[in-house]
Amino acid sequence: MVLDTTSFCETLTTFPVVIIANGDFPSFAPAMTLLQRAQVIVCCDGAYDSFLQHQPETQAELIVTGDGDSLSPEQLKACGHSFVHDASTEYNDLQKALKYCMKRHYDRVLLLGCEGKREDHFIANLSIMATYGEWMDLAMLTRHGVFNILRETATLPSFPGQQVSVFSRDKDLPLTFDGLKYPVQERCFQHLWEGSLNEATREAFTIVLHGKGLVVVYQTLALSN
Repeated sequence: MVLDTTSFCETLTTFPVVIIANGDFPSFAPAMTLLQRAQVIVCCDGAYDSFLQHQPETQAELIVTGDGDSLSPEQLKACGHSFVHDASTEYNDLQKALKYCMKRHYDRVLLLGCEGKREDHFIANLSIMATYGEWMDLAMLTRHGVFNILRETATLPSFPGQQVSVFSRDKDLPLTFDGLKYPVQERCFQHLWEGSLNEATREAFTIVLHGKGLVVVYQTLALSN
């Protein structure tokens, strides 16, 4: 059952900067709306051709980052000064885009195009988001849901029946869940899967971090069948 997720996705408009990675192009409706409302779009060079093909209606400043090997000479010329060259072989395109954002002091960034094509890339992209989430406020929108990074206690908007998973990489960090079907009280998770497959019971839920650490929270965009 698909819901009208307009109000839920509206919370993502607080991210003025959007990165488009080189996965499946985010052509689904919520993502296209967020591209239209973005102030700055940082497009990995491998995703630039798909960006041109889909031509989202946006007034955002467009920056293309990478080593340029995915761009034709005509595309490089068309990019002009909006192309930021980074020939580093130590970082992938998503990391290069995030590093550019950090240099520009963009501290709230939404990630799109991180899924599809290869599952290993998606897992790597999640790991990169968690790493850079130490210094930035990051969220990742996929076709089916949203990943958020939490570094402190937070209350997240939701809807009854929304599927929620919480992933903690800190084995000594006690967590408390309030507003979820399966409550947790000051529990330390020893495995990534232990906080997964939960469900919201109201319009918001709270994840309490009893200490310093980082968790990744996933919320679906629709009710499960």
